[in-house]
Amino acid sequence: MGWISNILAGLAGSALGQGLFGSWGPSLGGMAVVPSVLGAVIVVAIVSFIVMKVRA
Repeated sequence: MGWISNILAGLAGSALGQGLFGSWGPSLGGMAVVPSVLGAVIVVAIVSFIVMKVRA
């Protein structure tokens, strides 16, 4: 994946993580950091895995 698609997947994952895991932990820019990072990592990993399988 390119860097633009990684950024978009990370932003979507951040919003999803905030919605799923709540707003616990430190907050930065109006979003909880820990759930946002968890969601972003999970979504980027899933999207990267799917893109890798499709290209193979």
